[in-house]
Amino acid sequence: MYAIQMLIGAVMIHALAAVTSLVFRRDDGAAIAAAGFGGALAGLLGLLAGLSALGAAPVAVDWGGPFPFAPFTLRLDGLSGLMVAVISGLTVVASIYSLAYVREYAGRGVGAMGFFTNLFVASMLLVVTADDAFWFLVFFEMMSLASYFLVIFDQNEEAVSAGFLYFLVAHAGSVAIMAAFFLMANSAGSFSFAAFRAHHPSETVASIAFVLALAGFGAKAGMIPLHVWLPRAHPAAPSHASALMSGVMIKIGVFGIVKVGIDLLGGGVAWWGLLVLALGAISSVMGVIYALAEHDIKKLLAYHSVENIGIILLGVGTGMIGLSTGHPVVAALGLTAGLYHLVNHAVFKGLLFLGAGSVIFRMHTKDMEKMGGLGRVMPWTSFSFLIGALAISAIPPLNGFVSEWLTYQGLFVAALDGSFATRLATPIAATLLALTGALAVMCFVKAYGVIFSGAPRSRRAAEATEVPAAMVIGMVALALACVVLGLAAPLVVPVLAAASAQILNQPATVFVDGAMLSVGETALSTPMVALLLIGLATLPVLLGSLFAIARRAPRVGEAPWACGYLPDGHMAVSAHSFAQPIRMFFRPLYAIRKTVAAVEGWVDRRFDGFVAAARRSESAFDDTLVAPVTRGVGEIGRRAQIIQGGDFRIYCLYIVAALIALLLVTLR
Repeated sequence: MYAIQMLIGAVMIHALAAVTSLVFRRDDGAAIAAAGFGGALAGLLGLLAGLSALGAAPVAVDWGGPFPFAPFTLRLDGLSGLMVAVISGLTVVASIYSLAYVREYAGRGVGAMGFFTNLFVASMLLVVTADDAFWFLVFFEMMSLASYFLVIFDQNEEAVSAGFLYFLVAHAGSVAIMAAFFLMANSAGSFSFAAFRAHHPSETVASIAFVLALAGFGAKAGMIPLHVWLPRAHPAAPSHASALMSGVMIKIGVFGIVKVGIDLLGGGVAWWGLLVLALGAISSVMGVIYALAEHDIKKLLAYHSVENIGIILLGVGTGMIGLSTGHPVVAALGLTAGLYHLVNHAVFKGLLFLGAGSVIFRMHTKDMEKMGGLGRVMPWTSFSFLIGALAISAIPPLNGFVSEWLTYQGLFVAALDGSFATRLATPIAATLLALTGALAVMCFVKAYGVIFSGAPRSRRAAEATEVPAAMVIGMVALALACVVLGLAAPLVVPVLAAASAQILNQPATVFVDGAMLSVGETALSTPMVALLLIGLATLPVLLGSLFAIARRAPRVGEAPWACGYLPDGHMAVSAHSFAQPIRMFFRPLYAIRKTVAAVEGWVDRRFDGFVAAARRSESAFDDTLVAPVTRGVGEIGRRAQIIQGGDFRIYCLYIVAALIALLLVTLR
């Protein structure tokens, strides 16, 4: 009960911070402080509410409401508690970061930005805890609209176009989700999720509802092929909003898939999990391939969100396969891996977007080709971005490595004991996951090297300085979280396994043996891995000191040999040259993206034509109907003014004439 009360308190503080930011819209400093400090305070309260719900029994509170058919009910269980904790934790960091970052937008409506940011977070908290289809859809729409206004905040052509595409995809997804809920409500006789859990529809109806929900929530998650909005919308939004959208909003898509597929429909049949597994594998590979070709740092990170949503879906799909086929260990392992990567992605992707925002804050460009050498002048940003890059590349012992290791184990265990389709699909998925990991390493070698290493490629890069302290604090906090979530995996996994067991409605499976993660015959100790890596790095130094190896001669600061040519700045490795071999190898896949972009352009042109036609029809309506009537009334008014000349005697004559007329009517 206390968790629910803290949750309501967090939502109310977010609402108060939103309104206060809007009230102080004419005072940029006050608006930024109200939105930032209010968001951080609400985030801390929400974080406590979410963490206290993990491992506890589900709690639901009916608050009544104006609609008898849809009581306002909030429920905190393992899944919603985890989501509340993730949303609120990242909100705390993004709010602190915004105290300095948003000053870049001074004079451009920061009060409105604070209003929509806090409304966005509050609506996300209510979406994941609503226990009724009606209120779920209401808060889902609130979340989409608030994030839409953040996407178009810059009000330039790119932002407005990206916002329009996001608006279309988001609401098309809402329609699909609504249709799925209507099917389930028709079977259960109520819009309550509790009724959905108690009365499952027939297999055919359930399958249709699941596919609709998968399409709707998959669009929100950025799952391929419904990802087209994500690489355009996330870069358009302010960076702290991009961190929230990529770090937590798209996870609500994953939350919805788990909620409908497992919690409300009980796991369904095996092909549901295989479908999720296939979409996850495709999204992971295609996302990282598209990211490799990008020179825009925020677009690169947006495509990596597509990649990591795919990895999360690999775990969720494995869990659904295990649940539907009666393999509880596979179900628990797959879902635990998916939830772990959900948490990890929120942390390291939030960190990377904040790092990108810090670079853009100083460089005023998103083009990596115009950066370079920033590691020397922005050391805190460089170090934090490096931690995020290592984590997203699944380098041990950081958090991304642990969740991907669990995903591999889930796929391997499912492949050993399953149907023919499962034994065929899971090794392919594991292979694609390995390819994804290799390409992710390559992509972030490119990104980090081009941005932070080498010589400056522009005047701004040469003159850049470290960002303000509030932004550094936000980045360092998330960098530390990447390390802690990796090293403390033996403590984190049991919590997530308990949440998974509650979602799956089965006893918890133990994957921890002391300080080791243990799955079957395999085991992993991240603290031991960390010690070995530290030893590997320090051993050469110790041996050199022990045997008194002579130091090398001082390094000569000569220009590098350029194969007989005079050294030229264009010879340095660039983002374009680094990714060129991959672009050539995967040219057919990039051609698909060009085709999709052409279709998007055709839709934009048709929409512009529709708007132009609407404007013409509106003017035609005015010209043919409204304008003649208006002119006629005006002409009558002008002629009627003749009888009102301002002469008092004429007005007395009018009165006498009116009395005579009334007398005649009476006599008649």
